[in-house]
Amino acid sequence: MSSKGKYYMTTAIAYTSGKPHIGNTYEIVLADAIARYKKAEGYDVYFQTGTDEHGQKIQEKAEAAGITPKAFVNEVAGEVKRIWDLMNTDYDSFVRTTDEDHEKCVKKIFRKLYDKGDIYKSSYEGLYCTPCESFWTESQLADGKCPDCGRDVKPAKEEAYFFKMSKYADRLIEHINTHPDFIQPVSRKNEMMNNFLLPGLQDLCVSRTSFTWGVPVDFDPKHVVYVWLDALTNYITKIGYDPDGSNELFQKNWPADLHLIGKDIIRFHTIYWPIFLMALDIPLPKQVFGHPWLLQGDGKMSKSKG
Repeated sequence: MSSKGKYYMTTAIAYTSGKPHIGNTYEIVLADAIARYKKAEGYDVYFQTGTDEHGQKIQEKAEAAGITPKAFVNEVAGEVKRIWDLMNTDYDSFVRTTDEDHEKCVKKIFRKLYDKGDIYKSSYEGLYCTPCESFWTESQLADGKCPDCGRDVKPAKEEAYFFKMSKYADRLIEHINTHPDFIQPVSRKNEMMNNFLLPGLQDLCVSRTSFTWGVPVDFDPKHVVYVWLDALTNYITKIGYDPDGSNELFQKNWPADLHLIGKDIIRFHTIYWPIFLMALDIPLPKQVFGHPWLLQGDGKMSKSKG
């Protein structure tokens, strides 16, 4: 059968703070079904999945277990891969954000954005939720607790590098308006536009100094690259993107045809990620699809709730 062209698709990468739950498994099986269908239709499919392995939560869990963060993530990533294989999912690439090639490229990306003036140094003061690794302002809290997970937040201040999100906001709004399939389903698109983009974007904290388990900023090593700039870039680093010159796999497969993700991380994939790509002068993915959750009792299943 002659190929109808390439089809590059990804799942979100599973966070290695604990064993995957059935919601993570639902996503990989759903993605696998799409990949198999596209192959049957005659597309040259490249299907990537993997694990997100840095951050404060992992460092704390490793300390509690009395092992190094690397040993901790090795165990969890091994378990994720074992389950993906048990489910007979036919992925082409299993990325780990602790892979040396990924870390090396993240350092280059950070430097490129810094040299371009899109990243600057300042300090952050706010209310911090450790499980979500997110800073919040007082007005964003829900009943005094984290709006994402409902747990306690604590005041925190630290020096950090920030990314100029607002610089690209109008361009992103224009892209969303002219590409109706970019964010699916439509309810997610409306939520992103009305709750985040139209009210105005805040600049994003992209480095941390309060923990060490992360990719060091090569020109300021007491900082580590903060989760979203490290995690999201896996979609390009692992198919051969390099600021100094990308390889054939990247040239062939990018832009991604589909990022399949859970609806709770849609903001990161439809606001932060496209803006990072714009800043790097890379085309945007064709579609980000935020699938619903599998519910358990009165809420979504999550590793942090056990």
